[in-house]
Amino acid sequence: MARRKISNELWAVLEPLIPAFTPSPKGGRRRTVDDRAALNGIVYVLHTGIAWEDLPQELGFGSGMTCWRRLRHWQAAGVWSKLHLAMLCRLRET
Repeated sequence: MARRKISNELWAVLEPLIPAFTPSPKGGRRRTVDDRAALNGIVYVLHTGIAWEDLPQELGFGSGMTCWRRLRHWQAAGVWSKLHLAMLCRLRET
């Protein structure tokens, strides 16, 4: 199965919509997967319909759980709706 990646052109539109990561004052683990990789994983799962835990590690998008948590965080922060709208607008342009 071919892996789909967000193009540099699309990433240039999406990246400014994602707020910078600020670590929790309580500590915890640092982010090991960058936002672009996580977004690629999210789009892959949503496009293919596979379960989060079935996201293949060899794609390099991080674990399914990492992508799911990032999506959940972006939804709570109101970021996902902006990303989704921007991706839909770009899709309509092509």
